[in-house]
Amino acid sequence: MASRKNASSNRLDVGWQHGIDVDKNSRKVLCKYCQKIISGGIFRFKQHLACTRKDVEPCQQVPENVKQMILGVLVKNLEAAEKKRKALQYSGNDDDDDEIKEISSKDKGKRVASGSGSTQTTLNQLLKNDIREETCRQIARFFYTSAIPFNCVKNPEFIKALEMVAKHGPGFKPPSYYDIREKYLKQEVDQTMKLLEEYKLEWKKTGCSIMSDGWTDKKRRCICNFLVNSPKGTIFLSSVDTSNMSKTADKVFEMLDAIVERIGEENVVQVVTDNAANYKAAGQLLMEKRKSLFWTPCAAHCIDLIS
Repeated sequence: MASRKNASSNRLDVGWQHGIDVDKNSRKVLCKYCQKIISGGIFRFKQHLACTRKDVEPCQQVPENVKQMILGVLVKNLEAAEKKRKALQYSGNDDDDDEIKEISSKDKGKRVASGSGSTQTTLNQLLKNDIREETCRQIARFFYTSAIPFNCVKNPEFIKALEMVAKHGPGFKPPSYYDIREKYLKQEVDQTMKLLEEYKLEWKKTGCSIMSDGWTDKKRRCICNFLVNSPKGTIFLSSVDTSNMSKTADKVFEMLDAIVERIGEENVVQVVTDNAANYKAAGQLLMEKRKSLFWTPCAAHCIDLIS
């Protein structure tokens, strides 16, 4: 077998203008810009300078003109490797030098057609990884500086929003403060009300359950949330600030009765509340007035009381 030429030892390679050989085998190169030592030879070092993030950390100090120049070199090498691979495949000879074999093996299955425009196409592909990294970092910074919970990235609406921005392309102008606070908020409220009408139709067909959930915030304010459950799903109905409301059974009954009236007695099968004494008494009063529904203690609250 013919001896292979080690591309990393070629001192004429443009990469050596920006790096320093730190071992006799030329497998470690010191970057003149960030002072980091890159293992893997001159080819891997050029990936470092081009910031392709391809098996190597990108250089944060490389000048933009050097970065673009090295990218162009990598693109030309990639196209040359593709042409040589085809020629060798046709001749049946698989001997190749190190750099071309490394390029060919890593980019197999992701090649672009040679010819006019292929250099720019491949250049865009190499730049894409770097652009994505910068974009993700900016999105993360937005989360950090706005104190947005990290689990919001799991929200399908977040993914959809980014996809639509990408579909719009360059020049997208984000919504203004007024748009978020007024215009689109009103549109979302209108849309929510339309969806609520679909649930109301389901309540008339199958009936529903009203569920109350009382809690106290860090400032000791008492809030009672009301939700409505049906085979179609559970929706949030409203919240009532009960901080200044007497916790007597009569007051709790009035609150529950108002919610039943809002939903429609004919649509309510049961009302689920905590098992506290005032709620239990209010539930009895509600069943005396509304003969067609039942008061049901919350199973989770019962278990909490047992434990």
